[in-house]
Amino acid sequence: MDLQLKDKKILITGATQGIGFGSAREFISAGAEVWLHGSTISSCNRAIEKLHVEYPSAVLHACPCDFFDEKAVIDWISQLPAFDILVNNLGIYRSENFLTMEDSWWNRQFNVNVMSGVRLSRHVLPDMLAQNWGRILFISSECARLVPDDLIAYSATKAAMEAVSQGLAKLTKGTGVTVNALQPGSTLTEGAAAFLKSQAENQNSTPDAVAADFFKTQRPASTLQRFATVDEVATTIVYFCSPLSAATNGSIIAVDGGSTLGV
Repeated sequence: MDLQLKDKKILITGATQGIGFGSAREFISAGAEVWLHGSTISSCNRAIEKLHVEYPSAVLHACPCDFFDEKAVIDWISQLPAFDILVNNLGIYRSENFLTMEDSWWNRQFNVNVMSGVRLSRHVLPDMLAQNWGRILFISSECARLVPDDLIAYSATKAAMEAVSQGLAKLTKGTGVTVNALQPGSTLTEGAAAFLKSQAENQNSTPDAVAADFFKTQRPASTLQRFATVDEVATTIVYFCSPLSAATNGSIIAVDGGSTLGV
């Protein structure tokens, strides 16, 4: 299938690993030009080196910025070019009891998870509207609906992100621009794999057994009953950023293996 993404200019935040990196790989395979954001230049360059092994002729740009530094983010955005596609993928979380989490960590998660997407969308949307085409995709989480009791702050930021995406979609009425949010479920990123391995060692078990127990106790509604692969999520992201997805706008797209069924 031709996704009609050849030479499209794309910025992906949090693109040096996990879902962001997997998405960059899929965009490159479709012929797009990709700007990879990471917190440091070294992390961006390592990701680009890996991608160039498989796609030597890919047009890639390192785009580093520390999103914990609000002033640096604002300065960084002001220097960015126009893009055809923006994937607001970067997100942070902290697992902690609601009663003990300090305001500083609520603010930190909100600033990175929500305001980074707000600021970037404010930068790219006028040019997209002017050229009558563009895609903005916010990467949310199943936690926006499931709301684990140790991730209330994180879940709140993801719910806010989805509200922003739906509001922005209304600004695109009558144009070729779309704004959507995508809700991945539990995905086997590098971080998730490391966590499963650590838990297995602590329990004298195996990662597969830990994963099976997780879905039995924490995600019982899941029809998939396993972690999604990064590629399964990334290919969905790329489709909804392509011209083929023109009829989808203002939507919350679940890629969660059914984990939020009934929620």
